[in-house]
Amino acid sequence: MACLLNRLKLSTFRLKTRMILILGLMALLQTGFIGVFAVHYISTSLEEQIGQRALHVAKTIAAMPEVVQAVQQKDTAFLIPLSLNLAEQTDARFIVIGDRNGIRLAHPTAAKIGKSMHDDDNESNDRALIQGRGFISKAEGSLGMSMRGKAPIYDQVGEQIIGVVSVGYLLNRVQTIIDKYRMTIFLVIGIAFVVSVFIAILFARHFKKAIFGLEPEEIARMFEERNVTLQTVREGIISIDKSGHIATFNKTAIKTLDLDPAAPLSGRPIQEILPESEMLDVLATGEPQFDQEFHLKNHSLIVNRLPIRGENGEVTGVVSSFRRKDELDMVSRKLTRIQQYAETLRSQSHEYSNKLHTIAGLIQIGATDKALQVIGQETVDHQALIQLLLKAVPDPVLAGCLLGKYNRARELGLHLKIDPESHMTDLPDQLPREQLMSILGNVLDNALEATYRNHGAGGQVVLSMTDIGNDLIFDVEDQGAGIPEEQKQHIFEKGFTSKNEDGHGYGLHLVQSLITGLSGSICIEPADTGGSRFIIYIPKIPTPSVQAQQPSSGVQSA
Repeated sequence: MACLLNRLKLSTFRLKTRMILILGLMALLQTGFIGVFAVHYISTSLEEQIGQRALHVAKTIAAMPEVVQAVQQKDTAFLIPLSLNLAEQTDARFIVIGDRNGIRLAHPTAAKIGKSMHDDDNESNDRALIQGRGFISKAEGSLGMSMRGKAPIYDQVGEQIIGVVSVGYLLNRVQTIIDKYRMTIFLVIGIAFVVSVFIAILFARHFKKAIFGLEPEEIARMFEERNVTLQTVREGIISIDKSGHIATFNKTAIKTLDLDPAAPLSGRPIQEILPESEMLDVLATGEPQFDQEFHLKNHSLIVNRLPIRGENGEVTGVVSSFRRKDELDMVSRKLTRIQQYAETLRSQSHEYSNKLHTIAGLIQIGATDKALQVIGQETVDHQALIQLLLKAVPDPVLAGCLLGKYNRARELGLHLKIDPESHMTDLPDQLPREQLMSILGNVLDNALEATYRNHGAGGQVVLSMTDIGNDLIFDVEDQGAGIPEEQKQHIFEKGFTSKNEDGHGYGLHLVQSLITGLSGSICIEPADTGGSRFIIYIPKIPTPSVQAQQPSSGVQSA
């Protein structure tokens, strides 16, 4: 079968054609084998039945008293018509009666009478004449191929063998019956082939639909591509089936989770590998989980878990992707710095563009003294700010953030005043700078926006900083409309905002999440100017339990 299929080169055919050929060949082979077996079985059974019938008739004739007496007397005149009459009554082709020496006493052919039965019987009569046993034989005699039953003839006492009876049935009738069965079997084989082809067409259509119309080679190629993709992505990926057993586990997942690469993982329950995994919860509820923080073996991971659904919407599995949080923090730090640089450059570009236009206008109208005064004032303001930052904030990241917010305030027509008594030189090395930038940047942005909405151009935001003692303290005071008392308890909730525009309500929630992660605190007080005052406390040495669970500035835990 395999050699035949290889010679047909099934890979050159489409799946539907292949299934028709395979099922058709299987039907032909199966029904052909069954047909050959059936014909052989029927032929053997018929021959055995005919042989048993011949033996029964032979034994019956051998037991007839008149036959026994005639054989003892070798009365052929009695035996010949008797044998012909009995042959006609039993539908036997011939009945031959011989004496104890095997000499024919009765035969359908008169010329054979008186001659030895060995003339047309290749099998010896010794089992009947010497051993005294009846037997069945298949032999070709003078009348053709026949099944023969032979039985010994005993004298009246039943002790001495005096002759033998041979009853034969020709096998040409058996062949006629077998030919009739063979035609029926060939018809059944043809019908089975047609039915197999029809079933193959229906099955191929259903199967093609189930595999989205793809060919097996396409599925194999996609399977290889999927494996390569899983092994090359930098995120760890685990999938489980609906029974909670592992279906997929890529190399990154093994490396990230510090598992043994040689240990078999596929097919094992997920609880054996990751007892604290929440994939089973997603499997039970069908609810996806995004950006969940998961701690394992001193590693902090950011995990996404999504259910796999079948055609009827039933959850059939879960896929989980995860990545080390420190890798995300590194990307977040780079992104934060790029955003700070971009914002600083944009603000400076816009501010200096306005100043240059003013200076150019003054020069054109001949007011050179005024133009020089503007240039000098600009230089004095920036030099004063830069000198203050160099003295009070030696950290370049924090200084760059404040310079960017200063330029942003001037772009809005506001003034960001940094208390000259500020001092922030004792920033701990373990304090993530990108988190500090996110906290201070969001609070300053809110203060600038609140001041601009309430006061317009000319408003002022005051920032004071100190690192004296065990905490870093940032005090931001704006000239906004203030925060109503009933809103203070909701202001840090995710999505809560007093603005009508979409996309707000996340900044202060992120600020509180980051401050909590640094084991700090934030409080809101009314400002003397009528606005709000945000005071941020960040300890220089966070508690170890909290430090190990710091959330990423770019990722919010669900």
